[in-house]
Amino acid sequence: MADDDIPRVLNAVGPRLRALRRERGATLAQLSEVTGISLSTLSRLESGQRKPTLELLLPLAKAHGVQLDELVGAPATGDPRVHPRPFTRNGQTFVPLTRHLGGLHAYKHILPAKKTTGTRPELRTHEGYEWLYVLSGRLWLAIGEHDLVLTAGEAAEFDTHVPHGFANAGPHPVEFLSLFGAQGERMHVRAGPPTAAPGHA
Repeated sequence: MADDDIPRVLNAVGPRLRALRRERGATLAQLSEVTGISLSTLSRLESGQRKPTLELLLPLAKAHGVQLDELVGAPATGDPRVHPRPFTRNGQTFVPLTRHLGGLHAYKHILPAKKTTGTRPELRTHEGYEWLYVLSGRLWLAIGEHDLVLTAGEAAEFDTHVPHGFANAGPHPVEFLSLFGAQGERMHVRAGPPTAAPGHA
């Protein structure tokens, strides 16, 4: 890394920390409790008013379940492999499939098998837009007043401002992929072969 790249990298740490925290659905207060870093320090880090140090970044990387180089945007070392770091939230395992912090994020979700209680999934809302595809199992998708059971090969997409929730609707674990745009980004789908230009059919 060139010397003149260092200020640019350090200035990008704050926005990366904020994006990662929001992606995880955590508040500054929750992050402060987990890391032991004061609320004011975390706020100043995210706003760029506090210079990031190793002592601050190490506990933050551990709390978010990411490698340190992802927090600071370290340049690629030539290793093309992706090393996903799974994390668990509300009993669901998330496997990040993308490394960047902006735009669309891809995840693999795993909902463990458990006895069906018939209780409707807890609904929540947040910024963004989501597309999902079921790989295996039966996924209960509650969205607004509607309840859907999606099976392998089925997909759904929805605005996450609409109250929604997930649950396992079968006796086996559910695995599904999701693409999530925190700022409401949506996929651009091209269906079918391109149309031949006039005179080239």
